[in-house]
Amino acid sequence: MSTVFTRNMIFQSNNLGTEATLLLTFNGPVAGVGDHSPVVWRVSTFGKSGPYQMRATYKSQLAFTKPQVENGNVVGAATAVEINVGQQTTLTKDGQVFSFSAPIAGSSGFLRATNDAGLKEDIAIGFMSPGQLLPTPTLIFEGVGDDSNVTAQFTPILRAYVTSDYQETQILRGEIHSPMLWDEDLAALPETTTWNLTRDAASGRYSITRA
Repeated sequence: MSTVFTRNMIFQSNNLGTEATLLLTFNGPVAGVGDHSPVVWRVSTFGKSGPYQMRATYKSQLAFTKPQVENGNVVGAATAVEINVGQQTTLTKDGQVFSFSAPIAGSSGFLRATNDAGLKEDIAIGFMSPGQLLPTPTLIFEGVGDDSNVTAQFTPILRAYVTSDYQETQILRGEIHSPMLWDEDLAALPETTTWNLTRDAASGRYSITRA
């Protein structure tokens, strides 16, 4: 079992020059089996003048969830189970109650969840946020068939965009139509890092650089 780590990222601006909304999501390629969509993690608006800051904390303890989806947003979870890389679990339903089995050894380097609930179900991968009972969703597999599985090799590559078109927990069903400003493998970062969001007044282009 790999060691669980925490990453604290502070994004800040000062006199940005115009209002801008920063979006964070894990929408990079994912090796494995099953059609999936990323979920928006954090959204925060930085003002035109003065200092602004957003803090985002990631913990590498992963989990599978049975997500609750309303109007294209993940609004909660019926149940969840913590899982480590190289483990697998099975989703079942007893009456109206969903549950995941205790994880057992699976394919090396991958996470796997099998749907044994009798009907098509949504399954999501998330991570355990500090102080939260249920995981924060990062990827959702919609309509997983009965006796089918989702298998993923999740790498915590976080990406940042400036866009006001989305909200937190929204399922991203297509490409984000804004330039990607930043992407980092969180496993390779120190525990706490600070990043400056700036805007070039002449070109209007944004950038994110290490403080």
